[in-house]
Amino acid sequence: MATSYDYAPLFRSSVGFDRIFNLLENAQRARSISDWPPYDIVKTGDDSYRISVAVAGFSQDDLDITFQSNLLTVTGRRQETASEGYLHRGIADRPFEHRFELADHVRVSGADLRNGLLSIDLVREIPEEMKPRKISIQSDPALSAAAAPAQIEAPKAA
Repeated sequence: MATSYDYAPLFRSSVGFDRIFNLLENAQRARSISDWPPYDIVKTGDDSYRISVAVAGFSQDDLDITFQSNLLTVTGRRQETASEGYLHRGIADRPFEHRFELADHVRVSGADLRNGLLSIDLVREIPEEMKPRKISIQSDPALSAAAAPAQIEAPKAA
């Protein structure tokens, strides 16, 4: 049973969140795509992540990683092998494609294939102008004098 959500009412009361709603709609559609081969997404630090994909039987030449406009695509296609001689073929070698939507300012820092696991390291680099910064409060001497209560000068009482 597939449940479809209508995000149209949210568009009426929000501005600038259309990308988030599109991500939700795409995630809903992507559910029908196979989750083979299995993968993990791990947060390895405050601003770092790792995607590990189980690609047993695939060589480095059979895999392709592409990053374009916040979309990371991992594809695998094995070279054709002769199927004669197999009595049982349990190791899947069918082609696959996984797509991962990445947040703004997340970039791929490296990839590694070891022991049948493809590990893709990601890091979030927030630009300096978007990082929180301390604003110093300065007082203007002219404003300080104007804010002080006015005193009336009068001769001293006896």
